[in-house]
Order: sequence, then structure tokens, then C-alpha cells
Amino acid sequence: MNACTYFRLEVNILANRKDVAKLAGVSEATVSRVLNNIGPLREETKRKVLLAAEELNYHPNAIAQSFARGKSNNIGVIVPYLPKVNLMSTHYFSELLSGIGAKLGELGYGLLLLFQSPDAPKDYVQLFHSQKVDGCIILGSKNVPGELEALEKLQQLNLPYCLVNQTFSGYSLHSIDADHSSGSFQAVTSLLKKGFEHVIFLNGPTEYSNSIERLYGYEDALEKAGIHLNKELIFQGNYSRKSGVQAADYIAPLLPDFRAIYAANDRMAIGLMQALSEKGYQAGRDYALIGYDDSEISRMTSPPLSTVKVPLFDMGQLAAKKVLQLISKDSEEASTVRLPVTLIERASSLISRS
Repeated sequence: MNACTYFRLEVNILANRKDVAKLAGVSEATVSRVLNNIGPLREETKRKVLLAAEELNYHPNAIAQSFARGKSNNIGVIVPYLPKVNLMSTHYFSELLSGIGAKLGELGYGLLLLFQSPDAPKDYVQLFHSQKVDGCIILGSKNVPGELEALEKLQQLNLPYCLVNQTFSGYSLHSIDADHSSGSFQAVTSLLKKGFEHVIFLNGPTEYSNSIERLYGYEDALEKAGIHLNKELIFQGNYSRKSGVQAADYIAPLLPDFRAIYAANDRMAIGLMQALSEKGYQAGRDYALIGYDDSEISRMTSPPLSTVKVPLFDMGQLAAKKVLQLISKDSEEASTVRLPVTLIERASSLISRS
């Protein structure tokens, strides 16, 4: 797919660089150096050029300035292209992109949205070779063949990039993440403290590191409560609402004996809730349910969905800040920053075993 970005240019067609040079009494090359901040320059020369530009109301072309500096002033944000899925309508991507866009705009950079087919060969370096972007933020990365190799190339070449919500065990890469293990631990512990002896877990695909971390948190909560892990209570969806609906066929037969459920995101939890309702089971009455993400729709379900709040907007802002620091060479050490998450209890889980 093609990605587009838009520039808003303010150019005064009545004045040009030659006019500024003539008024300031300098060469056109000097005007270019002053306006692109390419030094060294005498302060008096800079003052004359800037005063002349102001008097003539001259505004240089933004694209021309970018080429002069060898930079695009754009940060590429790579997202997975999923047919029939409007990513912007999902809480996860819309919050991350809002955070990224807010921080980039604040610091004078544009956002270039780049869609990547899940089956396409991974080559993030070529984005820099084409000079489309000055840095990149990668959303939807996962542990599949070719992915780690492509990321290691970025790292080896010291190109500015940042992963969001994905890490690779044993590898040091630039990434912003959340403490998903803690989020799972909080959710499962909350259900166990209500007297439920077992918790059904609907997780996401294990090629995502956050799915593995949620599983660790689930297992840790059971272990600390002295409960044996029952793998027959662990199911896998793909983070879509549809996969939650499908999981209901396997989970419904278990409900008479196991009445606590934890889902790894709100979309799956809501799909599961809707499908179980059609089978005669009501969340908050017949079973307790906790989701994950704290999406806006989690407050609108009936009953409102308990969930784990993930600071996705803040994660997006930090990813943008990290990439810009790498561009300016203020930060080069690869590290993972994890933000805290918080359990929010609503009516879907406010029941006890009794």
C-alpha cells in the first residue's frame, strides 16, 4: 500500500532568496546557510539576513530546507496491514498513534504512516536509504523469521528506531513497553482473592512478547496462591473480537465448574462476553471476567468490563521522544522502558465464588 503525508507550506511568492540576499548585502549561498542554520557564521551576518527575510516576509520552502539538511523531518511509523481491519478504529493503535503524533508535532516533526504486509520481507534499513524518514517507530512487531535480523541491522548501523510493546529475549534493542507480567498478576490475583480456585485464561499469540509476559504473570499469581497450573484452562485467540466469540464454544462447557475468566485484551473479552451471553451466561452474575487495555468500549459494555489500564498514549509519546533523542545523539544505549499498568475493577468481576 502507499502511505501519504501532507505538508503545509507558507511561501511568499513576492520574495525569493535572491531578494533577501540583495537587501542584506550578502550572497544567496550565505542566505541559504543562515536559514538552514549551517555554520559557522558571524552573528552580524545572521542578524542582517534574518532582518531582511522578516522585512520581505520571506518563508523558505519546507521541502527545499529538508533536502538542504539531508533530512525529511518525518518519522516513519510502521504498522501491520491487516485486510478488513481498520487499525485506526482500534483502541490499541489509535492511542499509540495519538501519543506518537502529539510528541512529534510538539517537536516539529511529521508522522509518515507506513503499512507493512505481515508476509512481506522485513527491511527497515531501506526506509533510511530512500530518505523517506529520519527515524522509525515499529508497531506490531513479532517474533517471526526475519524480524529480529531486520532489527539487528538497524541496531548495528546505529539508525534511529524504537519498538513499541515488543521485546526479544536475550537481545538489547530500543523499545518502550508496559509491565504486562504485573498486569496479569494483578488481574488473576484479584480473581483468586474473591475465592475462585481456578482462572480460565484467554491469551494472545505467543509470537508477541506481551502474550508471553501475560502468561508469566498468570502463572506467577497461581504459584503464589499455591494453585497448580492447569494447562487445559489456557486458550489462545489472536486479539480480535472474533477470536473471543470463537473461544466461547470451548469455554462455555467449563463454566459450571470454573467461573473466573481473564482475557489478554478487551476485544477478546468483549467477544467472549457477547457469545457467552447468547448461551445464557451473564458476566458479573454467572462468572467473573477481566479484560486488558482499558479501551473506551470497556466502559460501555453491559455490565461494564473490569480491565487492566495500559498507558498506550504515554508509550507512544516515549517512543517518539526516544527516536528523536537517537537522531540528535542524546541517547544511544539500547534499553527497554516499561511503564506500570493498573487493574480497574468494574461490575463484570465484582462477584465472589459463593
